[in-house]
Amino acid sequence: MAIEDVGLATSTLVFLVLGLTLAAFVWGRFRYDLVALSALLGSVMLGLVPAEDAFMGFGHPAVITVAAVLVLSKGFERSGLVDIIADQILKVGDRLILQLLALVGTVLVLSGIMNNVGALALLLPVAMRMAREHDTSPSLLLMPLAFGSLLGGLMTLIGTPPNIIISSYRGNVSGDTFSMFSFAPVGGVVALSGLAFIVLVGWRLTPKRSGQASAADMFDTANYLVELKVNDESKAKGLTLQQLRDELEESIPVLAVVRDDNRQAGYSFHGMLQAGDILLLEAGPEELKLLEDKAGLSAVAELEGDDEDEEARDLAAEEASDSHPPVDTEGLQLVEVVVRNDSMMINRSVRQLRLNHQFGLHLVAVARDGTRLKQRLRDIRFQTGDILLLQGEENEIAESLPALGCLPLANRNLSLGQPRKLLLSMAIFAAAIVAMLLDVLPAAVALSSAALVSLLIGVLPLREGYQAIDGPVIVLLGAMIPVGEALETSGGADLIAQALLQWGADWPVVVTLVGLFILSMLLSNVINNAAAALLMAPIAVSLARGFEVSLDPFLMVVAVSASCAFLTPIGHQSNTLVLGPGGYRFGDYWKLGLPLSVIVLLVSIPMILWVWPLST
Repeated sequence: MAIEDVGLATSTLVFLVLGLTLAAFVWGRFRYDLVALSALLGSVMLGLVPAEDAFMGFGHPAVITVAAVLVLSKGFERSGLVDIIADQILKVGDRLILQLLALVGTVLVLSGIMNNVGALALLLPVAMRMAREHDTSPSLLLMPLAFGSLLGGLMTLIGTPPNIIISSYRGNVSGDTFSMFSFAPVGGVVALSGLAFIVLVGWRLTPKRSGQASAADMFDTANYLVELKVNDESKAKGLTLQQLRDELEESIPVLAVVRDDNRQAGYSFHGMLQAGDILLLEAGPEELKLLEDKAGLSAVAELEGDDEDEEARDLAAEEASDSHPPVDTEGLQLVEVVVRNDSMMINRSVRQLRLNHQFGLHLVAVARDGTRLKQRLRDIRFQTGDILLLQGEENEIAESLPALGCLPLANRNLSLGQPRKLLLSMAIFAAAIVAMLLDVLPAAVALSSAALVSLLIGVLPLREGYQAIDGPVIVLLGAMIPVGEALETSGGADLIAQALLQWGADWPVVVTLVGLFILSMLLSNVINNAAAALLMAPIAVSLARGFEVSLDPFLMVVAVSASCAFLTPIGHQSNTLVLGPGGYRFGDYWKLGLPLSVIVLLVSIPMILWVWPLST
């Protein structure tokens, strides 16, 4: 009796830790990796996880496999494979159905062989460019593209972390893991069904947001573009641009300096300002007043102004053009980027990030929810999905964006890649797959070896290899694996399974599978899909044992459902990445996501039972 009481007390503590962890995941105030690490350390202090096993999860094969896949995915990106594909996608024409078929079909295939967030990140600029070239609202393309990246990950072992987790869990329970293409029969049919629905019907359920396809429309740049002149009496005379910023205590971006009809980009101008220099910059009314009062700069002419004073504005612009030709932004290296949900910029300002000093970038404008923010740039704290207009040297932009956790949306030149690196990366990946299929090497070893060879022969520079590893995801997995095991060893999984068994005692087993699918799918819409798989796997095994049937169909249900986070923008990084560029609202996702979830459920359950029968 005492032993039962101890077991019940332990299970209660596990449920308490998991309940608090889920609440913290849903709240979203703290990053999910910090929440997971807190759950792990709390479990250790409560005696739920032995102290000597606390960090064993970081050496788990699932964690190593995920890290290796991220490195290999980056290698594919750098090799030029995706650029070649993207170049072909842009030729499909202006028919929306063909655009969707090309984009979603491509992301399905790519997500099967690389990280699904990585696949989406590579095609996101392509979708934005396609929308702009064909005057299509990006909102019609981006949500289908995000959902396609999730569907594509269902097809292979390495397509998505839940598949890797479920395979490793099966190995721990039965001694035999799933192979590379064990997921293909079910995942392939589900992915193709989802593709057909999205292309033929689903896109009609996505909201059409107007005015998002153009950078000029998004940021309304012309309405804030002004020319200011340095006079003999200006305080700015004799100062560098950096000294001017320090004097103003503002991060107002100077896009260019014009001297004697010669224009130089602001980021590359390091000399002192002279009388007669003209500064091209972005400034609102408050900033203009500050520049006039503190720096003594005088407005030459606003390139665009208030519609109510259109005649006066045109007259001022005409007078200015007599003394100096109009200045445009061509060649000033402006780039649009979106802030990822794992970005170091989140909840931080320009000053805290030292964006100019540390990264060599100037913030020109910020858009959120499809609308340009009017507040001072220095006061803005960045959020996931924000779209930023940045200026900087091409090399600085290329190096800084990955470090900041941003993805380019526009002005990304699509190259045809480097054939040698492309062939090498494909050969290395193929060798790893063959080694896995022939059981020569376990998945973690084969893929890690492929990643190492890619780094050694220069397919991917070492620095980019480390940058490719998504630290928060690795910490999440490493921390939650021991917590998930505590759910099983404490008897908590059995308690949940017994409750479900009693509920489904008078129903066929398939009804319980449907219930497990819905529970896991709902969980994945509010927490990370890897965490959902880690929590639901032991419950699935306990259910299979309770029904005395094969555990494979139960594990496959978790694998599929944990990757179907179609209802919210917070359930998966892919959904979050398209939130800002698509101009979506939180409630937009379920309109396409709910019917898609129903289709996945109706297709996957029969396929799972056909491929993985219940009989042991």
